[in-house]
Amino acid sequence: MSQTILKIHSDDNVWVALQDIAAGTSLTCDGETVTAIQKIAAKHKVAGRTLPKDTPVIMYGVLVGIANEDIAAGDLITTKNIRHASGQFAVQEERRTQWAAPDVTPWKNRSFMGYHRADGRVGTGNYWVIIPLVFCENRNVQLLHEVLTKELGYKKYNAYETMLQQLLQGFKENGGTADPAAAADKNTVTLNTRAFPNVDGIKLLTHTLGCGGTKQDARTLCGLLAGYITHPNVAGATVLSLGCQNAQIDMLKEEIENRVPGFDRTVIYLEQQKIGSEKELMSQALQQTFEGLAKANTMQRQPAPLSKLCIGMECGGSDGFSGISANPAVGRVSDMLVALGGSVILSEFPELCGVEQELSDRCVNTDLAARYLQLMRDYASRAEAVGSGFDSNPSAGNIRDGLITDAIKSAGAAKKGGSSPVTDVIDYPGWVQHPGLALLCTPGSDVESTTAEVGAGANVVLFTTGLGTPTGNPVTPVIKLSTNSILADKMKDIIDLDTGTIINGEESINEVANRILELVINTASGHYTAKAQLLEQDDFIPWKRGVSL
Repeated sequence: MSQTILKIHSDDNVWVALQDIAAGTSLTCDGETVTAIQKIAAKHKVAGRTLPKDTPVIMYGVLVGIANEDIAAGDLITTKNIRHASGQFAVQEERRTQWAAPDVTPWKNRSFMGYHRADGRVGTGNYWVIIPLVFCENRNVQLLHEVLTKELGYKKYNAYETMLQQLLQGFKENGGTADPAAAADKNTVTLNTRAFPNVDGIKLLTHTLGCGGTKQDARTLCGLLAGYITHPNVAGATVLSLGCQNAQIDMLKEEIENRVPGFDRTVIYLEQQKIGSEKELMSQALQQTFEGLAKANTMQRQPAPLSKLCIGMECGGSDGFSGISANPAVGRVSDMLVALGGSVILSEFPELCGVEQELSDRCVNTDLAARYLQLMRDYASRAEAVGSGFDSNPSAGNIRDGLITDAIKSAGAAKKGGSSPVTDVIDYPGWVQHPGLALLCTPGSDVESTTAEVGAGANVVLFTTGLGTPTGNPVTPVIKLSTNSILADKMKDIIDLDTGTIINGEESINEVANRILELVINTASGHYTAKAQLLEQDDFIPWKRGVSL
């Protein structure tokens, strides 16, 4: 490594350990020298100066905590000696929308191979989705999905099936167990007999909603599902309704029309209580879906400018390196795409706590700034009303790997949004309607937030992780970026690109960002398959904001 310790911002009074530091080690940053009082594990923070009790703790140049006790220079920062704190915020008349746009000359004439839709958007995939309007139909959509994927050549057979077959064979032959090692290294194999080669997959979006919640819950669910049906990566959809639930077919159609007036892709609506028997329902679903798939198969990839990319920025299983490697690199990609006329989504509002002033100042007008700050206040109030708050956001894994307070976590997470102006603020389950950087109100939960970003139109998701998570999405490729090289080596099956080279001093943030954008283009063109797609990590969890009745 090129260095042992890092001071991120000139105003910071805590530093980040880039590798394990032994007690007694002399540490120097910007002319300041301290001695490590105890062992400082990599990713954790050390006091860069003496911090008397109640002193503000500053990192990334912002308030991230308050000292609970006197902290000596060189001491380890822990959940015991500091507590969460974040700065005040308000709408300012002065807009800070001037930014140093990156030079994107090498990328201006680049394109990706995508599926062009009538509404002007371009998909990075061509999927058919099967959707229940209410959880009562989950079993039917699962049955429909099973039949279609198996008979049309989409079912994957993997090493674990072979391992189990060997174990069963050994048990039958001699009462023992066969050695599964021969099968353990085999990759997942896809059948090569797909009936519709231009349809990338048949995906189902099962959930637990649609009936017993509030009317607002039903409308929100329909809005999210409409986002998937109209998504540029989706060729068509089969929707199964029971009939008596709150989330009605007409409500879904209204939400589709709101998003794409005159929507022209195939959507099949079937209501079980009108049709009658399961056999009749499934017969109609199979026949009509087969016809829809045949139509979808006529679509082919065509060149599209990079301005047609809409990238969702996500993080999960974050660690103490997230804010200095993967997230800033992704933020650079965000700025590059905005400069190219594309769209970027930054979500996870609980993980923007402490940077509200900066983001609101970057909004292109005061109305957007006020909208963003009101959404943050409302969200925080709802959390506090049930005895929680943003300070409860860091997980056990986050804390173990150096993210001691929510404000520390948030200051690093916000780096995914780069430095461009904020052109839109979207409440869930809204959708992207303008190029540039949009803030989307979602929870910090990985899958709920990724689900929402895709529903808002993200046709690629960049997902940074320091601890490792297999999260994916049914219709949009989720590219996994490790914050450190140890994780990339340990979990090769889920990591697509390692940004730990920034920590190791091997590459700059700009160099890694260029590699990320190149990978995005290859993925969007269908030339590279993200690890989450290979694993069929098709996570879909709607955010339920209301209460059940």
